[in-house]
Amino acid sequence: MTLFADPRICPDKATYSALSEQGFRRSGGHIYRPNCPSCDACIPIRLPVNDFKPRRGQRRNLRRNNDLSIHACEPVYDPLHFDLYTRYVAARHAGGGMENLNPGSYMDFLTANWASTTFYEIRFKRMLYAVSVIDHLDDGLSAVYTFFDPTKSERSLGRYAILQGITIARDLGMKWLYLGYWIDACKKMTYKSEFSPHQCYVNGAWRSPPSTR
Repeated sequence: MTLFADPRICPDKATYSALSEQGFRRSGGHIYRPNCPSCDACIPIRLPVNDFKPRRGQRRNLRRNNDLSIHACEPVYDPLHFDLYTRYVAARHAGGGMENLNPGSYMDFLTANWASTTFYEIRFKRMLYAVSVIDHLDDGLSAVYTFFDPTKSERSLGRYAILQGITIARDLGMKWLYLGYWIDACKKMTYKSEFSPHQCYVNGAWRSPPSTR
């Protein structure tokens, strides 16, 4: 079961920020939060960016990718982005209901006309390796989605994108980087809990797990 913000009301940045504080997230123009009465597996997670210190593996990731550059772009359709996205989905989410993509559905998924969104390109020289889609909130950033070249798995570009999101948030004077939902039993989401300290939204409040205090 999913709880949606009223789709008839066009939110502003302050409303979206306040809902993010309550564990909500954006997909396209919809703001939602899982609300299953008998299940609490989907846990909102965020990072207090000023408290973050990279672990050994994360420092290795930064060194491995120190030849990459980050470029902020407007949230508009780019055929190069779309080609990368389709290759990423085919490799990482085959059979998951994300096939038969077209530019319209792609942009509808990643953007909303009321959101303050930036597409951050990650490039090696002139070659596009990844795109991180990030919303700007009042006091934080929300990582909407990241897609990357599936042939560059040795670079761990998903983790690298989070590390860059932390840096961007700090540079902008933000407090939080919201990472969406974490499911402990889902191996594809394990990486989110590797970043510490982090907070989880549980029983109506953000709480730090004992191991990250």
